[in-house]
Amino acid sequence: MKLLNKRAVITGGARGIGLAIAQRYLAEGANVIVADIDAHAIDDALATLQQDASAERVMGVVLNVCDQASINAMVECVTERFGGIDILVNNAAVFDMAPVLEVTEASFDKQFAVNTKGLFFTLQTVARAMVAQGQGGKIINMSSQAGRRGEPLVSVYCASKAAVISLTQSCGLDLIKHRINVNGIAPGVVDTPMWEEVDALFARYENRPLGEKKRLVGESVPFGRMGLPEDHTGAAVFLASQDSDYVVAQTLNVDGGNWMS
Repeated sequence: MKLLNKRAVITGGARGIGLAIAQRYLAEGANVIVADIDAHAIDDALATLQQDASAERVMGVVLNVCDQASINAMVECVTERFGGIDILVNNAAVFDMAPVLEVTEASFDKQFAVNTKGLFFTLQTVARAMVAQGQGGKIINMSSQAGRRGEPLVSVYCASKAAVISLTQSCGLDLIKHRINVNGIAPGVVDTPMWEEVDALFARYENRPLGEKKRLVGESVPFGRMGLPEDHTGAAVFLASQDSDYVVAQTLNVDGGNWMS
């Protein structure tokens, strides 16, 4: 087991990639904290996770990454329960899309508030706790292939995820002196329930039938299909384990060959 007795917080951990990582971390021996804004989704996630692990190893915390008081409360609650935090997976994110001429200020602000600002201040708060613990730690920021390039209908989301890659570099270089490794993962197109919403937006803006965009993007992946949440768990274990101790400020593409950098 690569993560035996490690304490791992996963934001946005109640569904999709976050939940898949939580399941894999439990299998690798970690204690897992599912931090999510949706209390009902947390309950469902805990029910799933506790099928394979004792309740003592799993915890749910309602977290709004846009609220510093909520971030502080999460760290305090986890520290009280498990004695500290060894791993943070910054996975919480929101998505929206529109042509540049139709982007609203509210949409812009929400995407940056969650995807970039929320990620940074969650990282900062947890890193402070890790420094106080004096044992180092691992922080994994979830970016996207959208952070590697611009896309005409996804300008703000792309920019918010590009900022995540930049923050991963800067935070990684700054925090490694405390033996806190900050790295990232950049998924490509991933088959989660959110993609039904994405497909509907593409259908609207590109005048396509429902389902066509999802089929086309899956066919365009060199691997031959869209990614699954489980496809990202190996990278998440690697970056959380001692195997990656000498890996600093990198963002690993896990996208079936969609992007090379």
